[in-house]
Parts: sequence; C-alpha cells; structure tokens
Amino acid sequence: MGTSHVIIGDGIAGSSAAETIREADPAADITVLTDEGEALYNRILIKEFAKGKMPEGPISIHQPEWYDERDIELRLNTMVTRIDATAQEIHTHDGDTIGYDALLLATGGTPAQLPVENSDAEGIHHFWTFEDARAIEEHASRADTGVIVGAGLLGIDLAAICGAQDVSAQYLMRGNAWWRYALSEEGAEIMHEAMRERDVTPVFDSGVDHFEVDDTGHVTGVVDPNGEHYEADFVGIAIGLNFNTEFLYSSDIELTDNGSIVTDEHMRTNVENVYAAGDVTYFYDNILGDQAQNGAWGSAKEQGSIAGTNMVRDTGGEEDEATFSWVSSYSITHFDFPFLSFGHPTLGDESAERTYSDTEWRRVSIKDGKVTGGVLIGNLAPQTKLKRLAREQIDVSNSKDLLLEETIDVDKFLKQEAET
Repeated sequence: MGTSHVIIGDGIAGSSAAETIREADPAADITVLTDEGEALYNRILIKEFAKGKMPEGPISIHQPEWYDERDIELRLNTMVTRIDATAQEIHTHDGDTIGYDALLLATGGTPAQLPVENSDAEGIHHFWTFEDARAIEEHASRADTGVIVGAGLLGIDLAAICGAQDVSAQYLMRGNAWWRYALSEEGAEIMHEAMRERDVTPVFDSGVDHFEVDDTGHVTGVVDPNGEHYEADFVGIAIGLNFNTEFLYSSDIELTDNGSIVTDEHMRTNVENVYAAGDVTYFYDNILGDQAQNGAWGSAKEQGSIAGTNMVRDTGGEEDEATFSWVSSYSITHFDFPFLSFGHPTLGDESAERTYSDTEWRRVSIKDGKVTGGVLIGNLAPQTKLKRLAREQIDVSNSKDLLLEETIDVDKFLKQEAET
C-alpha cells in the first residue's frame, strides 16, 4: 500500500490538493470525503445559473469518472464527526474509521442564518452550493418582490440575480454603502446606481428585525429595526459563513474564535501531518506579514496545491517546502462595467483613491507603506501592476499619487524606493 492521504472537502481546495498529490505520487492512496451529494463544480458560475443565464452542464467540473481515472476514492454524502490525531484516524457519521498518513481539512463553511424571528421560513434563501443555486433560480423566476440582506460580495450576487430575474428588490444594508469596509461612498455609489438600474434599491442603515410569513409558513415581508416594512416573496441572505469545523472542537487543532483553522504559510496546522486549505483557513500571509483569511477561488486552489505538495514531501521525507504566496482577486461581471478586488482591500492604515468617471473608480489600500489590496471599477488594466507592487512589497509610501495614474509605471516606484 502507498502513503494514505485523506482530504475532507471536495471544493476547489480539496480537489486541487488531490490532483497535486496524484501527480507527485502515483502510488499514493487518496480518499476525498465530502458531505455534498455531487462532485466538484464551479462556485463562480453558479450565480450565472441562478440568474437564468446558464444551463447546468458547464458548471460541473469533475464527473465521478475523473476520480476513477486518477485512482482517487470519492465518498459523497459523508459527514466527518471526529478526528483522532494521535491515532491518525477519522470517524464518520456512518461508523467508518479511516486511517491517514497525511490529512487535509478543506471543509469550507455554511452560510450564517439571521438570529431573528421566522428566519427559517420558506422562501428565505442562502447562497453557497449548487443545490442552493437551483432553489434560488426556481424561486426567483416566479417571484415578484424581494429583499436582499448582506452588503458584501455574496450579497451583491443575490441582488444581481433579482435584477436578472425581474424581481423588484430592496437591498438592506447596515451602513451607508455597499461593502463599506473596502469602498468609500463615492466608489460604492457607482455600484448603487447599477443596482437601481436593475430595480434593486439600496436601503441604508437598515437590517432585519423579523420576517413576516403567511399561513403556509412562506415569507411575505421584512420589517427592519427602524420599523420599516418591505414586501417580499423572495429573500436572499448573505451575512457570512459559519466554518465547518465543529468536529474539530475536541481535537488539539488550533482554531480561531470564529472557528477557522490556523495554519502557517505552508498550510500546516499545529498538529503533525494535518493541513488545511481554502476559505476555512486563517493562514500566515507572508506578503502581508500577518495572519489573514481569504475565500477567493484562485486563492483556495493555490492553497490546495501547496498543501498537497507538502503532504507528499513531508510523508516522503523531503525537506523542501512549498510556500503559499498569492495575491488573490475577485471579479464581478453583473453590470455594464467590470469590478475587481485584489489582495486584502479591507486591511491597511491608509489608502489612495480616485474617481475617473461615472463608472470608473480606483482605491488602493496601504499598510506600512506597502500595497495590501484594492478595488478597481470600470478599468481593470492597472491590476497587474498593482498586484506586482503588493507581491514584491515595493515601498509606495512616498509616491501614493502614482498609484492613481491612468497607467501605472512600476519603475517609478522602484526609483523612488532606491532614492530613500
């Protein structure tokens, strides 16, 4: 028998790890466990399906045959209940015990539910899985009025779904702007106006006090903390994730207060032979120089690959370490103009921003004189140069104005850095 690698989670992080392990060690035993009922699919494209713009077929990435061809055992509908790190064993809900030489935790999360009255009513949707997208598409296609809650990147997907499905919706936001931790009011207003054009109305300084339901238990409306009432036969909630790590609470694996898994830059946890990857990780970001969290698709894929590489090297006695060093990006394509965030746009002690037109805006976050992330609306061309500045940690403290030039010249930053 070969070295036994077990992966919990078949999202892009887990799948990337499995593929990396198989390429590096043709003799390895690889088992992938997932509590979902279908193999890997594209979480980025499920929003297009929910908008009614795409059939199911292109969204699936791996069919069961993909795993068979690579001699990877895939177990669907399998819930892990406990890990015994001392014995290096996993226990499942159906009584199975699975041993491992190396273990990857790529369990992701479950959408958080609002702690208010009737939050579990029929017609209230959370958006994370392909199964969620199917339910949302079916319901939104016949709904007339809607309410969206959650002023972040998943919330705006739900808002766009309402716009595409001709659902007249109110978008309830706690603050005075969409994604207010990353955008100023000027930048956010570009997004607000795009929503209004699709009959999705931003409502600021709002939220949910309780949901109203009819005699059948279906949602009919929302009352916010200010006493305002909004009709809704469709509701979408996107207020964050509860990480799927409850089964680790009795283990020695280090978790944060919110349940995410602490790793180093090699995706190792504090427990020998246990690794983690994907949005469930609170990893050491060696570009940022601090622990960080990032749920972007590309980041999760790269983390899975790094973890898989080190799982093979560690069990094979090799000394070289693969290191996660990545500037992530997340794009939105719902409107007539593009939108992209990169790196850690909500982190930093200062920033630089500029409005170029009604649909073009840029903001760059800076920490200790180095670029940490940013947001581009309308013109995405500067992303390559800005990512390089972040990745190479080039000092921009004396040249912040150059970050806002139409065309960014990295050599100018290098010259100023050399002169200081």
